[in-house]
Amino acid sequence: MNRWKQVGPWFLRHCRKPVALTVYASVLWLVLWADAHLFFHLAPLNHAIGFGLALAVPLSWARYWRPRSPLLYRGILSVGFLPLWQFALVVPLVFSAYRLSDAFSRAGVAISFFIGLCWVVWAVDRKTKQLAPSPHPQRTWNPLRRWAWYFGRRNPKLWQSTATLGAYSALFLVTFLIFNSMTGCAIYESPYGGGEEERLKQVVRIQKVVKKKYIINPYSSVLFNPPPIDDVRLQLLEETVHRYKVGQGEGRGAGFSGGTSRGKVRFIRLKYNGGDWQQDMDRGADLNLLTEYGVRTGHRVSDRPEPMDIKRLRAFPARKSPPMVYMTGQQKIQMGEEGIKILRSYLLDKHGMLFGDNGGSSGWEGQFVGMMKKILPRVEPITVYLDHQIHQIPYPLPKLPYVAKHGRTDALGWVVDGRLVAYYHPGDIGDAWADGHSGVAREIWESCFQLGVNIIFYAHAEYNKWLEATKED
Repeated sequence: MNRWKQVGPWFLRHCRKPVALTVYASVLWLVLWADAHLFFHLAPLNHAIGFGLALAVPLSWARYWRPRSPLLYRGILSVGFLPLWQFALVVPLVFSAYRLSDAFSRAGVAISFFIGLCWVVWAVDRKTKQLAPSPHPQRTWNPLRRWAWYFGRRNPKLWQSTATLGAYSALFLVTFLIFNSMTGCAIYESPYGGGEEERLKQVVRIQKVVKKKYIINPYSSVLFNPPPIDDVRLQLLEETVHRYKVGQGEGRGAGFSGGTSRGKVRFIRLKYNGGDWQQDMDRGADLNLLTEYGVRTGHRVSDRPEPMDIKRLRAFPARKSPPMVYMTGQQKIQMGEEGIKILRSYLLDKHGMLFGDNGGSSGWEGQFVGMMKKILPRVEPITVYLDHQIHQIPYPLPKLPYVAKHGRTDALGWVVDGRLVAYYHPGDIGDAWADGHSGVAREIWESCFQLGVNIIFYAHAEYNKWLEATKED
């Protein structure tokens, strides 16, 4: 206690700037955490600003310790790589560059491994030099002593270095797997409201009014660099006496009776091994569809799509789980038994729905159907005809739209208890949602947007019915 009375004031007096920056950064991170977890504002720009400002903390401490302790200086710089790595991960997300973010993620793991290896080698070498061999070395198990019996008499330093590398690699791998398997807690809440499950009247014209400055017609072109969703409101130019809300249940405004005032419709894309799961994300496909859904239905939506590992679905509780997740690609789907169990639980226990979109390969249908065979071995796929609710509400579709057919020309569905738990589309409609619509005609990309809106709405409406039917009195 007396020692702290002497050292404490000196430390605070000489480290005033680093301490102040650390406090400021901590307060900022508390604000960002509350914003993300309490209000669902998950904008990548917020995270980029947070990690960018967090970089000032290790830099300030490194500058302070550089003339005083070279060892602490190097240690702080090593730890400072972590916020730098996270900053490099989130900045590309601001510009929807998901492939670049994924590349930085992989590179960061490799760099972290190398930095840790350097420190381990330095620490082992230093300790070994401190433990000078005695004139009469005895049999020992201590790996920090080069004369440990299992290193042998020939090239003991080589074997010690090899053992250090092996032990560190194994420990790093175990740590990586532990952190990678941690999902934390997550919740999904739909926007509160109500409405009717009816077809949209074609006499109602929809326009987007952005801050009352200019109007964007959604049927003229997709929204390149769309404005924040909260700044986009729906303006219905009514040409008939009848008007209704697109939604499900009783509640004020368009939405779902089982939702909350802070809830938003979100678009979650599943990440998986073996294929190009991120197809069309860099071209704004997910965000464009999400924006169009919000404008056409009046529901509050998130301002960014969310790529998500399959194992993250475990973190959502049963009644706070995503009503729908999206999956696309054109290569091989590699999924272990753990992923199969997670998806089965998500579809059945959490009342979710899987939307599969063939991204451009005749073989991907077999991959998707084979995966579903493992997930639901007792459920056979059926043809989802045009008279099904998912093709009629809110937009009645005269035919199944697609950019390019890959095998079949109709949709497949997996039905459990009268509900579509999985929907497979054969025609790469994600290309139509992307910036530029991949050059297809307006009639095609407009129909693809309508089908996307229908699928999202169907999943949320069915989920809301389940919430209402199972809620506790």
